[in-house]
Amino acid sequence: MGAGDLGAADARRRDTNATDPDRSVHVRAPGKINVFLRVGEVREDGYHDLATAYQAVSLYEDVVAHHDDGFSVSFTGSVDVSSLPTDSSNLAMRAARALARRTGYRGGVHLEIDKNVPIAGGMGGGSADAAAALVACDALWGTALSREQLLKLAARLGADVPFALMGGTAIGTDRGDRLSPALARGTFHWVLAFSDEGMSTPHVYTALDAHRERYAADIRPVSTAPTVEANVLQALRAGDPEMLADCLSNDLQAPALRLRPELAEVLELGETSGALAGIVSGSGPTVALLAADAESAIDLHVALSASGLRAARVTGPVAGARVVAD
Repeated sequence: MGAGDLGAADARRRDTNATDPDRSVHVRAPGKINVFLRVGEVREDGYHDLATAYQAVSLYEDVVAHHDDGFSVSFTGSVDVSSLPTDSSNLAMRAARALARRTGYRGGVHLEIDKNVPIAGGMGGGSADAAAALVACDALWGTALSREQLLKLAARLGADVPFALMGGTAIGTDRGDRLSPALARGTFHWVLAFSDEGMSTPHVYTALDAHRERYAADIRPVSTAPTVEANVLQALRAGDPEMLADCLSNDLQAPALRLRPELAEVLELGETSGALAGIVSGSGPTVALLAADAESAIDLHVALSASGLRAARVTGPVAGARVVAD
């Protein structure tokens, strides 16, 4: 078969995808932990310059895309989804519409989202939904954008969306959306402690800015170009959890703890129950506790659950948004 025949075959497949009303596409996308997060100054656009080391972990959002005349979304999941918007403000819906505009697709989609990543939990659940929606709609509609084109669309939707698309381990700069893959050997074992109530990311950043202004004379100047420290990259490359435990860092942890003091108790409980170290994930309130190995993670999970906390064992790094064969 020649190149022209292959092109014609691809075109026929795309056409079939876009017109088969019974076809659906299932995509799974991971939540994330920021194992390192340095926050720089506020920029003119209102965002902060960031330097972060992301790790995608095995707590997933599942999105199934169905052909439809319009755009709609519905939710199920292991978390309370009653507060989630189902109108055009929903990030997954925005992703689907953005892809349709970008490619000139004239149909619609219904997205069924099964949520497991905590809502407003600092783990990028909404961003994972958006990344999964991009991949699912692209496959369903046969629009056949490249990974680079999808990443550009993702960056316009939110700072964490490109990483949910990429997965693995990566360094994020600018708003966190300029990504460079980072080598991470082996598997890291985490236990996540969840809160019943989420936290507003803007509120946490506002609290950080207020703290820095209040104590400007006593703390180090804020970096204009934050970077990820070399020891973090070394620990990830080595696949060494003890080395990584020594360099976990999150500039948003202090303001998150001021807003939610009980998180300090969760961190202390985790570390006294065998965790190598703990960190508030992103803007919180999810607490990520790093274990030495799988057996230690099981013991830690049991201890947290026995204390009445909702917890889960996860591993990282894992792949980003991918089509799942049902």
